Amino acid sequence: MSLQVIGAGLGRTGTMSLKLALEQLGLGPCYHMVEVFKNPAAPGYWEAAADGAPTDWEKVFEGYNATVDWPSASFYKILADTYPDAKVILTVRDPEAWFASTQATIFARDYTQAPTTPFESMVRKVVGRMFDMRMHDRDWAISVYERHNAEARTAIAPERLLTYEVAQGWAPLCAFLGVEVPDKPMPKVNTSEEFRSRLAAVAAGQDPSAAAAKGE
Repeated sequence: MSLQVIGAGLGRTGTMSLKLALEQLGLGPCYHMVEVFKNPAAPGYWEAAADGAPTDWEKVFEGYNATVDWPSASFYKILADTYPDAKVILTVRDPEAWFASTQATIFARDYTQAPTTPFESMVRKVVGRMFDMRMHDRDWAISVYERHNAEARTAIAPERLLTYEVAQGWAPLCAFLGVEVPDKPMPKVNTSEEFRSRLAAVAAGQDPSAAAAKGE
């Protein structure tokens, strides 16, 4: 397998909905942060990549045709060079809504404290460094978010990039990917409540993707 789709959009921009949409379109399995929970070795792969170590991307994405969300969104440029035939999707949403959502979910933890698990250590390096550990500073976080999106629009050739809001539905996504529009609704999942439910599932040793699957 080789990646066909690379998501450049940061977490909380509809990436779980996009993951499920790509899988419905036959472009899965799609890697997402929830996949990291399933593979005990995964946090180490991403932490090493964040430290600049050579990365065997074929090993990281073995069995996957697409990737969205963190941690891969932090490496979209490298991945776009590694997989030159892959298309790139930049998921976006209103910056204020994005910030509010992050504070209720992925940034609700205090990652400035010493990590207690490999996953927390990975998040500190892959995500925390991007924000200089200032994830709760509204103006700073939004500026990083907007800069990331602007850089993606510049770094990726226009014909290879789709800037996309999941609220736009199937039409622009399917047109960009060259596939037919399904006769089922576009997935809309991963509200803040669903996100917290998945974290609770992880803490209980359950499959964190179960809640998302129910929303499909």
